[in-house]
This record gives sequence, C-alpha cells and structure tokens, in this order.
Amino acid sequence: MTSPAPATPTATYRVQLTPDLGFAGAAAMVPYLSSIGVSHLYLSPVLQAAPGSTHGYDVIDHTRISTELGGLDGLRSLADLAHAHRMGLVVDVVPNHMAVPEPESLNRALWSVLRDGPTSRYARWFDVDWSAQHRSFLMPVLGRRIGPCVQDGEIVLDRSLDEPVLRYFGHAFPVREGTAELALPELIDQQWYRLAYWRVADEELNYRRFFDVGRLVAVRVEDTEVFEATHGLLLRLHGEGVIEGFRIDHPDGLADPRGYLRQLAAAAPGAWIVVEKILEGDERLPADWPCAGTTGYDALARISGITTDPSGAEPLTAEWTTTAAKPLRDYAAVSEASKRQVIATSLRAEVDRLVDLAHGISQDDLAQRDRTRHGIKHAVVEMLVAFPVYRAYVMPREPAPAGSVRVLEEVTRACVAAAPRLADELVFVRDLALGRLGARDTGRRAEFVVRFQQTCGPVMAKGVEDTTFYRWLRLVALNEVGGRPDHFAVSSDEFHAWAAHQQSSHPLSMTTLSTHDTKRSEDVRARIIVLSQVAGRWREVVTQWRQAATTHRTAAGRLDPETEYLMWQTLVGAWPIGAQRLGRYLVKAVREAKLQTSWTEQNTDYEQAVVDFATAVLADTTLTERVAAFVEEIMPWARVAILGQKLLQLTIPGVPDVYQGCELVDLSLVDPDNRRPVDVDDRRRRLQALDGGRAAADLSDEKLRVVAAALRLRREQPAWFGGAATYQPLPSTTTHALGFLRSGRVATIVTRRPRELADVGGWQESRLVLPAGRWCDALTGACHRGGTLPVADLLTDLPVALLVKEEP
Repeated sequence: MTSPAPATPTATYRVQLTPDLGFAGAAAMVPYLSSIGVSHLYLSPVLQAAPGSTHGYDVIDHTRISTELGGLDGLRSLADLAHAHRMGLVVDVVPNHMAVPEPESLNRALWSVLRDGPTSRYARWFDVDWSAQHRSFLMPVLGRRIGPCVQDGEIVLDRSLDEPVLRYFGHAFPVREGTAELALPELIDQQWYRLAYWRVADEELNYRRFFDVGRLVAVRVEDTEVFEATHGLLLRLHGEGVIEGFRIDHPDGLADPRGYLRQLAAAAPGAWIVVEKILEGDERLPADWPCAGTTGYDALARISGITTDPSGAEPLTAEWTTTAAKPLRDYAAVSEASKRQVIATSLRAEVDRLVDLAHGISQDDLAQRDRTRHGIKHAVVEMLVAFPVYRAYVMPREPAPAGSVRVLEEVTRACVAAAPRLADELVFVRDLALGRLGARDTGRRAEFVVRFQQTCGPVMAKGVEDTTFYRWLRLVALNEVGGRPDHFAVSSDEFHAWAAHQQSSHPLSMTTLSTHDTKRSEDVRARIIVLSQVAGRWREVVTQWRQAATTHRTAAGRLDPETEYLMWQTLVGAWPIGAQRLGRYLVKAVREAKLQTSWTEQNTDYEQAVVDFATAVLADTTLTERVAAFVEEIMPWARVAILGQKLLQLTIPGVPDVYQGCELVDLSLVDPDNRRPVDVDDRRRRLQALDGGRAAADLSDEKLRVVAAALRLRREQPAWFGGAATYQPLPSTTTHALGFLRSGRVATIVTRRPRELADVGGWQESRLVLPAGRWCDALTGACHRGGTLPVADLLTDLPVALLVKEEP
C-alpha cells in the first residue's frame, strides 16, 4: 500500500479509541475531519490491550492489533479510507511497559517468565531484580496477607486445563515444572513468583513499573531483540504505508531514550515521530534525540501563560493564602512535601532499590567505603526531591552532557546548603549519577546512572503532576502537565522568543491545548484563566458563594476549604455541569491530593462529604443562579481567551493537534471525563452551515470557523508553516494585541487581557504594522492594505484575525 497522505502532518486529530469507538467508528469521522483540514488521524494505542481497557496503554500482545477495536483488517480499512481522503494515520506507541492482565495468562511473555523464571526466553523483556524476593518475581495481587488467603481456600491449584495453574479469584498463575505434586504451601513457595498482599508492592517490589502502577510492568526495549519483538508489527505497517507516524508514550521511563529513538528512526525511515516529553520551565528537548519534537505541553504552557493577566497574581495569591491552611500556601513547600510523601510511600520500592545499588557500590570499593546505607538513602532522597526536571540525559560510559552536569551540580549545591552534614554522601550520589567514579564495577555503576534517571521521572510525575497540582490551587488553570503554576504569566517577549526558537529547532513538533492527560480541557482552562483579569470581582463572588453554602457545608461534615475552592473554580470553568460529573471529578481530585484520602487509603466518609456538598450546591437554585450569572458576566472575556488560544495553537511553529471534540467549545474535565463520545453529526451540520454562508450561531460555531480556516490553510499551503517557514513578531503600539507573521504570508492577531482593554476604552488609537500588500481575513473575508493599521479595523467582528497575503 502506498499512502497518498503527506509523510509529515499539517494537522492531527486525536481519537480516543475504546471498545465502543473502534476503527469503524473512527472511519465514520474521516470525511468530516478531512473537510475541516485535518491531514492525519492520531489514534490512541492500537495493539492488543488488557480485557476491558478503555485507553489502550495496558498492552498485552505486541503481535496483534486490538480485536476489540476491529483487528488488523479494521485498521487497514481505516487507513484505506483515510488515504482516499488524502489523510494519514499516526499511532500512539507504548514502549515503556505492558500490562499484568487478569488472568495473567493473557500476557504470554509474562506468563513464560512467571513459569520459567530467569531461564525463560522472555526473561530479558522485563527489568526484574532476581536477587531479591528469594529469586522470585513479586506478584502483589492479593487482597490481604497470603496466610489467610491460603487458609480460607482463596488460592487453589486448578488441574482442569492443559497445564496446572494457581488461581486466586480471576487471577491465574503457571506452576513451575516438577512442583505440581507438592503440598499447596510448599508449592506456592517453589514458584518463580511470589504471591503477595497488594500493599507489599510499594515497599518490596522487585520489578520496574510505570510510575507506581504495579499492573504495568516495564519493558526493556533497550535490548534489540525486545525492541524488534515489541515493535515489529507497527514497523511492518509503517513500511506498508498503513501508518505514517508515531507518538511515543513516556520516553523518560526508558533506559536510553536517545538510543530508542535512533533505533526507531532507522527502522521507520521518513516517519513523523513525536515524544511525550515533559519539559520543565525553560528546559529544551535534547538536540540529539532524532524526532520531530514533543507532544506539545511546552506549547500549551506558553499559550496559557500569554492569556493570563499578570495583574491578577497578587490578589489571587492573597485569596489563596486566606483560603488555604498554612502548609499549603507556598508552592515550593507544597511541591517538596508532595515529593517526599510519594518517595516515602508509593515509590519507596524504587528508591530503596536505587539506595541498595549505591550502598553496594560504596561497600565494595575501598575508596568509597564507610558510607552508611542510612546516609546514602538520605542523600538520594534529598537529590530526588530537589531535582527540577523529569530526568537527566547521562549515558553510561559517555561524557555527561553539559546541561545534565549543570542540573546535577546545582541540585547538589542546593542540597549541601540545606544539609551540610550530608555533603560527602550528596557528592557521592552526584558523581554516581554522572558516571564519574572510575571504571571499577562498571555494571552496577552504569545501572545506577540509568536507574537514577528512571526514578527522577516518577517522583516528578507523582509528586508534582498528580499531587502538588491538586493541593496548590491559586489558579488551577495553570496546574497543567508541563506547566509552572508558580510562574503566573508569560510576557509577549517570552512568547515570541520561545516560538522563534521552536521554529529554528523543532518546527514540526506537535502543539496542543487538550490531551487525554490534561487536567481539564482547553476551554475550561480558558474560562478559569479569565479570573486573572477579574481577580477583585472573583474574590467578591466566591466569598458570597461560600457564605451562601454554609448550611450545605455543615450538613456535609465541614468540608476543607481547599477542596471547596477547587470546586468553585471548577464550576466556573465547566458550567453547566451535573452533580454526577462534578462529584466524580472531585473524588478523583481529593484522592490525587492525598491529604484527606487517597487511592490506596480511601476515606469513604470524607469522599462522601465532598460529593454531598457538591450535590447540595448544585441543587440550590439560588446559589446556582449566582454561579450562572457570574459565568455569563465573564463570557465576553472567556470568548476572547477561547478563540485566541486556539488560533495561537493552530498557527505557531509546530504541527497542531485537535483533541477529539475540541473544535467546538468543550468543557471536559480530567480523564475519564474527557473520553466521552463526540457528536460528529452536530459538528458536520455546523460546518456545512458555516461553509454555506450562515453566520455563527454561538461560540462553538466561531471556534469551529477558526479551526477549519486555519487547518485548511495549513493543508493548502504547508510550506508557509513547515520546516523552512519563518516566524516574525508583528510590531504594535499596544500590549493588548499579540501578532506574528508566518513566512511573510500569514498574519495571526489575537486580543489579550480584554477586560483591561475595555477599562481603558477599547482599542482607540492602537496600531499594528502589517507588511505591504493586500491582506484578507480567512475568518471574516475583510481585506486590508498593509501598513500601520488601526487594530480596531482588523478586529471588528472577532477578537482574532487570520490574515492571508494575496498574490501580487
């Protein structure tokens, strides 16, 4: 099959495949997606996942396309239809881990290892420490300690199949050869795996996993044989022209992300490859990673920042300080406490394995001896807590990159300043992490280099993304993957500098505003960001709402003020919302915060109090009328933010992705709320009406017009936005207009801080400079001559403009 689709996308559209929306359902979307200008359908994972999977990241078989989604034939049919519309496919690849399914026999590679241990042909697939757990693979699946499980007959030997298995409810485990005739307690002890209470995992797990998810076991794709076995089918489909590109899930978990990407690029020449790499602050993607760029969280952070009003920082900080308990007021302190908590609990096994490795290296080397395990552990913990990014990029037996050296040196200096008595241990850990301690025992020292980096990522992800972001709630729209909630806004100079660098370094990187992993959709964020423009008014109304909700709060059991503050912001962002959706979201949020309840220590009374309070608030018509009135009050400014951020995302350097449904206003919250079905028929009807000349009926129509105009232009003129394109800021006399030029042919203009703009009387004499020529707005049809133009003339009907220079 030869694909007529371009190898490099001009725009992608993310589709979350589920058993209810398989390849046939995605195929039904293709004609519509082609009509709005999408060049590539971007699919969630397509390989065979665990039974009942709703996301696909729990792969169990790399040799099969998911039967629940439609199988290989269904994928080929989808590709054929996409190609007939000159569209291609990009698929999500999960190289870091695969599932421990129920029953375990569904994962044949894992089954082999559980049966045959380190002699299995698949033993090299998994990162298992066979020296621990009495040379057994820990399987923490039991609902309680193993003794009572055996005593009460919950674990049984089943001989009804071709081979005997140990059963524990829905779980099934193989029996090691020659042990089936043993008494049950002895039989259990003679296996290559250790059945254990699920709580044991956080302290004694002896295999690498995805973050703290024990049911997702890490895969060693750094091994060429493992890479070929786990990627063979997808690479073959790329070679046949079925798949044009790959999105790589969680590369930071890999032993060697650069090596993996080099192998993938060599095996899939011409493929468009982007990586789910979270860049913190001003961090840049390593220049030696052979890929087009990231999946766009860096773009999301800048776009959210440029739409945030810096004048709101002080009053919103004051409001948060008044609301929150003292330990939760300072971002740095909350982040540190969150990291320490996950290190001491859900990631303890990973940290202990790292400490054991470092202590063993010290004890076996006379030059490094006389450091205690306690001291080394303290140093490792301090380094992990202070580490500001998801990983360094040090490779064993290679000089460490200057950037990685700088980060580790800065972290060490900060830790030594905070704990001088640990200076020796901290320097030792730093030098181990940088591979500086000579050639002795190179295997274990190389392992430490890799394992330290593989531990930094989970600490950041679980400590910051999944804990701090649910605790520190000054303006929750900024609490986003790859974001910096304590960095309140982005200036136009910062924005332009970042965009120019993107064009020069990674012009074909993905840009995004919503993903399956974002904490809330782009439009929920945009509404909440408006609070930065009306901070004084927000403090007034939220105080009134709290007072009006006093009886509901008391009846629910005295809800903590932090969770209540999250709820009020969420109501503004997602209004209107039903009690069931809001309750589900809040329960997830408080479990992630890990203050009153958690996923592993659920306080059901507290969770019910949260749900009861939210339900009572939504049943109080007087109170909800106030919320609705405030949302209506800020909607003119929310409209500006929604349209502006979308046009920025679609026209800055990079390949824009539209998350399913987000071509209209979408008010989804964190997953699984953002995996709800998309009404494609409604979108198709809207587009046909707009194309037929109908005026926009609402904000969703306006957003669809922006999306379709920008994506169609990108498809028609890919060179204006591609690798050889240019990016140039447009001069203006006002900070309320942000504009830039792409390749001298397309001008994007958006409105900033509209509330403040209204307060100063509108655009008045504000001017913006366009190059000479005739420029026509792809959104409204209005045309202008280049020169120094009144901004009011450019933004008459919409708060944004997409100007295209006509041919001379």
